[in-house]
Amino acid sequence: MQFNNTGQAIYLQIVDHICEKVLLDESRPDDKLPSVREMAVNLEVNPNTVMRAYEFLKQQHVIQDKRGIGYFISADAKSNALNYRKKQFMESELPAFFRVMNMLRMEPADLVPAYEKFKDNYLTV
Repeated sequence: MQFNNTGQAIYLQIVDHICEKVLLDESRPDDKLPSVREMAVNLEVNPNTVMRAYEFLKQQHVIQDKRGIGYFISADAKSNALNYRKKQFMESELPAFFRVMNMLRMEPADLVPAYEKFKDNYLTV
């Protein structure tokens, strides 16, 4: 996992990474996550950063803590991750996108051909 320099907190980048894995079915319900220490070593971050990400994911009901055993992907992780990411996209990413569209005098209809091309390429990969 590579961290970006967009100003987003590292723990939220870890949250997004885990949510993405859930949404892409790379992590499924009842899959065990690495321990806090193991994840911290793998990502080369402070264990407190990983703990903060795990706590946030618990609050979003994407993961669950089984005391003494570890952290696991929750049964309804996919729908909860989807809801969280949609909300985040609508509040954080979309306003900047709309600002650029407005600056370029683009309308939503201008995006349809590019989006259809993207879907065609993405689905054939």
